[in-house]
Amino acid sequence: MISCDYVRHMARYNRWMNDKLYAVAGTLPQTALDEARGAFFGSISGTLNHLLVADTIWLKRLAAHPAGFASLAPLQELAMPARLDLPLADGFAALQARRRQLDALIVQWSLELTPAALAQALDYHNTRGEAQNRPLPEVLVHLFNHQTHHRGQLTTLLSQIGLDVGVTDLIAMPAA
Repeated sequence: MISCDYVRHMARYNRWMNDKLYAVAGTLPQTALDEARGAFFGSISGTLNHLLVADTIWLKRLAAHPAGFASLAPLQELAMPARLDLPLADGFAALQARRRQLDALIVQWSLELTPAALAQALDYHNTRGEAQNRPLPEVLVHLFNHQTHHRGQLTTLLSQIGLDVGVTDLIAMPAA
């Protein structure tokens, strides 16, 4: 389905796009970031936070994968979020710092991923506590697709207030 190279490419794309979004969002005052805008998670900061929550959940699940990814060990100190809208940081600077931390972990983890690990399924519990077993490639496509989905919402919210994130196409990402 997917390869380790695909995962590495998507990890770099994820970091590139998050850097672009935070650079533009960072030009706004906190009140504008927190303003209710009718998005799934209410505001720009709510949506940025939700991406942190979801990525934390998935990375903590990946940390329990049988491959034992050493790069994900720093996640042990983070609590598993209990809700998809649980505030993980107070203010934009703290959100951005946490985003950079997670993006660095995702890139580092992607470099550690092997074809053998990619072939192993992931056992985890969903947010309702139900046991799940999914092929790891399916989980990873979901992880990156989920990020892209909500970043699309963020680019729309920013565009509606006159801010342009610029080109967001994967094909436009600068070479590593």
